[in-house]
Amino acid sequence: MSSNTPPVAKKIPTERTHHGDTVIDEYAWLSNKDDPDTTAYLEAENDFLKKETAHLADLQEQVFQEIKGRTQETDLSVPSRKGSWWYFSRTEEGKQYPVSCRVPADSETPPEITTGERLDQEQVVLDGNELAGDSPFFSVGTSAISPDGKMLAFSTDFTGNERFTLKFKNLETGEVLPDEVTDIFYGGAWSADASAFFYTRVDDAWRPHQVYRHTLGTQEDVLVYEESDERYWVGIGLTRSEQYLVLGAGSKITSEVRILDANDPGGEFKLVRPRKTGVEYGVEHAGDFFYVLHNENAANFELSTAPLDDPGTWTPLIPHRTDTRLLEIDAFSDHAVVHFRRDGLTGLRVLPYPAGGGGWRERVEAAERNAYEIDFPEPLYDVGPAGNAQFTTRRLRLGYTSMVTPASVYDYDLDTHDLILLKQRPVLGGFDAADYEQVREWATAEDGTRIPISLVKRKGTETPAPTVLYGYGSYETSIDPGFSVPRLSLLDRGFVFAIAHVRGGGEMGRHWYEQGKLTSKRNTFTDFVAAARHMRAAGWSSRIVARGGSAGGLLMGAATNLAPEEFAGIVAEVPFVDALNTILDPSLPLTVIEWDEWGDPLHNPDVYAYMKSYSPYENVDGRPYPPILAITSLNDTRVLYHEPAKWIARLRATASGGPFLLKTEMGAGHGGRSGRYDAWREEAFALSWIIEKGTS
Repeated sequence: MSSNTPPVAKKIPTERTHHGDTVIDEYAWLSNKDDPDTTAYLEAENDFLKKETAHLADLQEQVFQEIKGRTQETDLSVPSRKGSWWYFSRTEEGKQYPVSCRVPADSETPPEITTGERLDQEQVVLDGNELAGDSPFFSVGTSAISPDGKMLAFSTDFTGNERFTLKFKNLETGEVLPDEVTDIFYGGAWSADASAFFYTRVDDAWRPHQVYRHTLGTQEDVLVYEESDERYWVGIGLTRSEQYLVLGAGSKITSEVRILDANDPGGEFKLVRPRKTGVEYGVEHAGDFFYVLHNENAANFELSTAPLDDPGTWTPLIPHRTDTRLLEIDAFSDHAVVHFRRDGLTGLRVLPYPAGGGGWRERVEAAERNAYEIDFPEPLYDVGPAGNAQFTTRRLRLGYTSMVTPASVYDYDLDTHDLILLKQRPVLGGFDAADYEQVREWATAEDGTRIPISLVKRKGTETPAPTVLYGYGSYETSIDPGFSVPRLSLLDRGFVFAIAHVRGGGEMGRHWYEQGKLTSKRNTFTDFVAAARHMRAAGWSSRIVARGGSAGGLLMGAATNLAPEEFAGIVAEVPFVDALNTILDPSLPLTVIEWDEWGDPLHNPDVYAYMKSYSPYENVDGRPYPPILAITSLNDTRVLYHEPAKWIARLRATASGGPFLLKTEMGAGHGGRSGRYDAWREEAFALSWIIEKGTS
């Protein structure tokens, strides 16, 4: 094979028929991960990619050094209080993974910790570098401290397939117990007395469907709940008060909660309310009552209260508003905090309980009457509660960032109403936020809907300028305006970076999500194309490189099919580009639960026809396509590697233009490589490709 000759995937026609429609899939054979021909093809694609991008080696190294040079490699997080300890993590120069530590707590004020120095009485809770050893991949799925602070439950994954091994560490002695549980999922929760730990398992479709109880020192774990409906996931958690275990079962549109006194780990979970299609709710313990956040007759959610002895009886506290989406409720001993979204931005509302006596209902109603929102000065930002493990406290820990402000940690003092900056992520190399500016733009979609765009550039950058346009647009997930160190390598080279807040996400409330799912999914793609055209028409953009991952990779493929001429390049990371074939196959991981998001093409001919009309793999044609870089991982359990592999093969065989490149990480999962230096090199690779396509 010459240096400029791409691999040619063999064609083995596979016929499938659904609803009278017969389709030939020439590349279905690539889904067989164990076939040596599959491995050989992926490796050939990697070899071709290396040759095609060899000329970018110096630029890649330069960008990597910029990322590395702007990062304070030896650093630490702000300590967070839980019980009688302050917990924090350290990163050390030359090491891939953080080290979790703790020191005793004697006040509400976090201890002063100097980077690179150890504190008296500092303990190492978990050292990721020690655990990872020489493994090329390492991930922690669970890290849970027991309520008494004496035990750590932690789980590890060394392949990227997101199946973890659970172990337990005595934090007083440093001993790792002989107890070991394999093949578990993320998360878990301790009982109040730390005698038992609850965890979840997945089925063959990678759906968390069982909750087990492990009693320390025993070998036979007890199944406490199993979800038979294939549309539902399960999870388990411990309330901040450490008084209740909360077992949740939920589909994309419906939820159901059970609770158990955390002091009675062997007891029976009590159902709060039976599931009702389309109704989502969550329960938060607030001492002598529950908060319930739900969407029954309230699209943007309503906050209610419920008595401890009757948690299924809900009394409205904060009624539904069409302009405000309630996201979550955090309850503390003498206040509560509501995280919300309005006008495309997040916010925080504080409900302070009055001093003195009175019943819980009077107390919480008074808190709502005296509620207030915390103000933030920037026009674009993202804020949310962060690290609030302590139930009794007069401080609220929050995280704040914007497109020009590095990630910042504040304590909000409920007595003085002061925002106390505890730490802002250091950005080295002469960074000054005043050198950059962020702007909100609005594009107009095909149906007249105004689509928000958040953008940032270095001051003085002449426009129109090369632009990276990022998008996602699924699952009500919002891509909020946040800071990125690697992004500076683009901005300082004269790029504009923009986020298109397309429908299907949650930026503008629940209706924004509803208008970009199921048989309204096409809005997600046309919104993105409208955003690209607006950026050019408004004078911001010259050449546009689009970027998105996972469901955002579907957006990349669909938008390119709609308007390939709008883009100078496409970066699609772990892209969901073979959507129709995947959602048609209920044996594949996570397919059935996705029917509430995309529709059920297996049983509904209208959904089948609609998905076929936009699925990227199905709609590649002979027009000139922009250069495309698809990045995937062999062990990805969410978007299987064969989706981008098939897509690139079909693009190369059918379309003109390109080139079309496939990069497969042969030892990682959905999130890519795990170590921070490895991740920086991967990002530098993508950015060097973007820089070339945006400026050539």
